[in-house]
Amino acid sequence: MRTPVSTYRLQIRPGFTLQDAAQTVPYLKSLGVDWIYLSPILTAERGSDHGYDVTDPSAIDPDRGGADGLLAVSAAAREAGMGVLVDIVPNHVGVATPVQNPWWWSLLKEGQQSRYAQAFDVDWDFGGGRVRIPVLGADSDVDALQIKDGELRYYDHRFPLAEGTYTAGDSCADDPREVHDRQHYELVGWRRADTDLNYRRFFAVNSLAGIRVELPEVFDEAHAEVVRWFREGLVDGLRIDHPDGLADPEGYLHRLREVTGGSYLLIEKILEPGETLPAGFECEGTTGYDALADVDRVFVDAAGQGPLDALDAELRGGAADYEEMIRGTKRRITDGILHAEMLRLARLVPAAAGLAQDAAADALSEIIAAFPVYRSYLPEGADVLKEACELAVRRRPELEDAVGVLLPLLLGAGPDAGEELAIRFQQTSGMVMAKGVEDTAFFRYTRLGTLTEVGADPTEFAVAPEEFHARMARRQAELPLSMTALSTHDTKRSEDTRARISVLAELAPEWQAALQRLQKLAPLPDGPLANLLWQAVAGVWPADRGRLQSYAQKAAREAGNSTSWIDPDEAFEAKLAAAVDAAFDTPEVTAELESLVALLEPYGAINSLGAKLVQLTMPGVPDVYQGTEFWDRSLTDPDNRRPFDFGARRQALAALDAGERPASFLDEAAKLLVTSRALRLRRDRPELFTGYTPVTATGAAAAHLLAFDRGTAGAPGALTLATRLPRGLEQRGGWQDTTIQLAAAMADELTGSTHGPGTVAVGEILRDYPVALLVPTA
Repeated sequence: MRTPVSTYRLQIRPGFTLQDAAQTVPYLKSLGVDWIYLSPILTAERGSDHGYDVTDPSAIDPDRGGADGLLAVSAAAREAGMGVLVDIVPNHVGVATPVQNPWWWSLLKEGQQSRYAQAFDVDWDFGGGRVRIPVLGADSDVDALQIKDGELRYYDHRFPLAEGTYTAGDSCADDPREVHDRQHYELVGWRRADTDLNYRRFFAVNSLAGIRVELPEVFDEAHAEVVRWFREGLVDGLRIDHPDGLADPEGYLHRLREVTGGSYLLIEKILEPGETLPAGFECEGTTGYDALADVDRVFVDAAGQGPLDALDAELRGGAADYEEMIRGTKRRITDGILHAEMLRLARLVPAAAGLAQDAAADALSEIIAAFPVYRSYLPEGADVLKEACELAVRRRPELEDAVGVLLPLLLGAGPDAGEELAIRFQQTSGMVMAKGVEDTAFFRYTRLGTLTEVGADPTEFAVAPEEFHARMARRQAELPLSMTALSTHDTKRSEDTRARISVLAELAPEWQAALQRLQKLAPLPDGPLANLLWQAVAGVWPADRGRLQSYAQKAAREAGNSTSWIDPDEAFEAKLAAAVDAAFDTPEVTAELESLVALLEPYGAINSLGAKLVQLTMPGVPDVYQGTEFWDRSLTDPDNRRPFDFGARRQALAALDAGERPASFLDEAAKLLVTSRALRLRRDRPELFTGYTPVTATGAAAAHLLAFDRGTAGAPGALTLATRLPRGLEQRGGWQDTTIQLAAAMADELTGSTHGPGTVAVGEILRDYPVALLVPTA
């Protein structure tokens, strides 16, 4: 198996095609990248910038460069000695525009007789033999249906007509409602999706319909093009999107490993603290959210937890109970936008169980709300399921009998057990976790924005260096080929935004005072949201108005406390928009914000450089998200998918290689220096990255150094030094007498200076930059 040393994620879209990606290869090679990592490239909904709404898995999207584009990327990569990793989407396909998806169009036109009927996960009985499509403004909007060019139309929406259901001149031609009633689908009001939908989706996205790749024939057709990539040597590995949505993730990975010839596989899997990948999963690891959480927290000051907790309690009128919060947000999801999924589970409870449908749905929802992880993988995850049932009963004692009936049914799963309820329950729990926690609670639990990142537990405030080292040693031993990441297309905030926000843990009194002044100048009647908003603004400032307005609205609607997506509160959103506008239009607010950012910026830059160097040199396969070799201060999607300038990065790298040095560590070329030197060293000197040993400092400021040696016993390797808690270090008076021991003479890849052997002052090593990357000189 060929495996990557590092990767660089490129977002392929109509505005940046595969041909464009091929043109970046010389720069990426010079940067030190080992493999190119491509976002989904199969044919997707026209105009899609992300590609996760695949409409035709049989071909590479012509708008993204087509088959010739992948050939160009692969050829360029091969010539440069680089590999290619591609993101694929096995769980669902895009159905927003039915005519663009031949599978879905066939299903709607031919119903259960379609050759693709088994590919989609439809509860035909519940729909009366029809697929319910929640696209109408209201059920009464059937009056707006028209027949045009042999299709049923609802404004810009187009749907097929089944054979024999319409003939021009037929008596029903003047009444499209009658024609609609004859179809294999039923167009219904969009609000009915919460309760009456009868096809499995991706989360609560009606335009992404789940497919059943657990069926061999569906797998084969959905992956024929992907298999061709490996057969023709175009691609070296795959990133698997949302495996938790699959009926049988373990079986899927086994089959995928077979058809790709044993190639490198990563899964987009969120691991909660203490959770490990199931033993039977045939993959090299995850896409790195677990690593991201560890790196972030080692740069957060644990002493800030008390003051920030107190501020949070003041803003919300009492201490936050995160466990109760996520129970509530999960129930909001199970009783709201995913209630149709809960009702489908309830319909699968045998009548002999003696549970009414509503009672079964309530008990199933309470069990899911008690889940500590995204999904159990039965039979391996039986204990997780049992513990969730026990917690559900402790919370709701009146459900004891119902939970007692359900538990054995939910334990009856397995790829060959044929227990549909147990399998579907596993597919559903992750949906509720994602929507209830990531997309709701993470916008409500706002004491420190760094902590509410995808894949993280925000109740873990900080990680001490000793614990960080223990986790890295486990990673080296157990998942050395798993990806590490700091920014992705899904992160709520980019790495540099989080690094700046992390400084607030060292400046809690200053932050409290600044927030109070901002609330007086631009009041927002939702204290926790104001905390979230102004942290975000400070994290990305300077930023343009449109970006911040979009983020503020999305954050408020996701939180769902003062407004929502389904029923926006116009009065509140006007106040929210006014608060954002004040950052630009009210001089006092602008001055307050700029003063705060000036205080945060140098410490945030130190955090950024430290986190980047640690991520690039720690155990695992580091990924660099596109453009983040410069400062990147982005917020949640789509803000983090904005175009960026490769030309500026190429020129800056050439300048560094010509001997120019950044003016200071605040210069974004400093981040490029750290990124390029670390990537090149990992690629060109792999023997320096074979182990993991903590390096301990002594002296007054020892706690402010995070250091580790990637060599093995008796053979020093690459030595990483990073400054942590820079505000406290400054107040302490700098490094003073802090030293480390070097067993051999070592040179800094960033500055060229040499140090050791013997006792060396940390302040001497970190004279120019807050980080260092040392390698043995002999």
